Amino acid sequence: MSRKQIKLAVNLRGVGDSISEWRHPDAQPDASVNFELYKQWAKKAESALLDAIFIADGLYITEQSLPHFLNRFEPVSLLSALAAVTSNIGLVGTVSSTFSEPFTLARQFGTLDKISGGRAGWNVVTSGTLDGAADNYNEKQIEHDAKYRLAAEFLEVTKGLWSSWEEDAFVRDKESGVFFDPAKMHTLNHKGEYFSVKGPLSIERSPQGQPVIFQAGTSEAGRNFAAEQADAIYSIPKTITESIAFREDMRRRAETFGRSADDILVFPSIAPVVGRTAEEAEQKYQEMASLVTITDALKYTSRFFNHHDLTQYPLDEPALNLLDLVPAQQGSLKNFTEALKSGITLRQLALEATTPRSPFMGTPEQVADTVQEWFEAGAADGFMLVPFGPFGMDDFLTQVVPILQERGLFRTAYESDTLRGNLGLHIPQNRYVTN
Repeated sequence: MSRKQIKLAVNLRGVGDSISEWRHPDAQPDASVNFELYKQWAKKAESALLDAIFIADGLYITEQSLPHFLNRFEPVSLLSALAAVTSNIGLVGTVSSTFSEPFTLARQFGTLDKISGGRAGWNVVTSGTLDGAADNYNEKQIEHDAKYRLAAEFLEVTKGLWSSWEEDAFVRDKESGVFFDPAKMHTLNHKGEYFSVKGPLSIERSPQGQPVIFQAGTSEAGRNFAAEQADAIYSIPKTITESIAFREDMRRRAETFGRSADDILVFPSIAPVVGRTAEEAEQKYQEMASLVTITDALKYTSRFFNHHDLTQYPLDEPALNLLDLVPAQQGSLKNFTEALKSGITLRQLALEATTPRSPFMGTPEQVADTVQEWFEAGAADGFMLVPFGPFGMDDFLTQVVPILQERGLFRTAYESDTLRGNLGLHIPQNRYVTN
């Protein structure tokens, strides 16, 4: 029996995952709309044998938004273009179920899956109901738990549409003149609480059956939705203990929905800082952190507190009053609550929010050791790399990945041409076919 190996994906965020990375001397300030650069990144990730590239997204912006989100490509369009310049790496994009239509999305991702030969993945997100997204979609509002009911029905419809055609439905026999077998075309005829969709979808299934489903919900409703529906889960833990608990919880929840615990893969987000020495890694961290002013840090941090004005509070006193005065967003509530209860000052909170210190920091061997420790402790099935600074992706791919390969923890060749094949996930059976 072969040794279980780590899965790796990279979250490509143009000018970076902070408010200040674009200011670094080595950064390209137009990176978020520079397709040539995205092509280079995709090819590098594929050369390093990563499982997937991941494109995050959001549906509204403010003056406090990260620079990357102010001016960026739409995910499905970008991934469709990248499909043409790659061959094996997965292509995962974020689209909201709250402000989309199942038929349109099924066509978009079905097309991406077919174009790429079975490498598409959909990161299902449910947009916030108290933020500005609704203002861009006819002021459509929906309460928190209801948006997961909507998402569940949305995904049920989408998966149904992806089963519109059996694998051998298109005969394409020139002699007989038979283009398709009508018995193998299936109409959905869905009528539910939120959607009424007839179908069928106007594109056949890909070699992987249907796109891989990613999800990143952290609330109770979000965790249940992910455990029931997702193939892979994107998490943002702060410690190995937190990540172990999250993965065990998600595996346990999956079993309550009649699934195997191994049916879902957990990908903690990591932002490694790699240096030839530990001192060099610290220098790289400080180099990035120094690009942020406290004024910008406060503006950015306010987005986690419903854009409350944080400049009115003392910077260097424990910020316990924020627990009562400022309600944090659902997904961020736990981390901010714990930090504030520990006595952290507002200055510390703001600077940590803008430039978090990664536990994956040090020499290539030290970072590889931490990756191995988390993986073997059951904290992760794989990792979602968020490059730290303009050097972060190259550092990890060229210095850490080879060490993981030497240890037998990461592949030395792709196992498959499809994303499901490389992730070790089964191909979903067409719902209309019985064995």
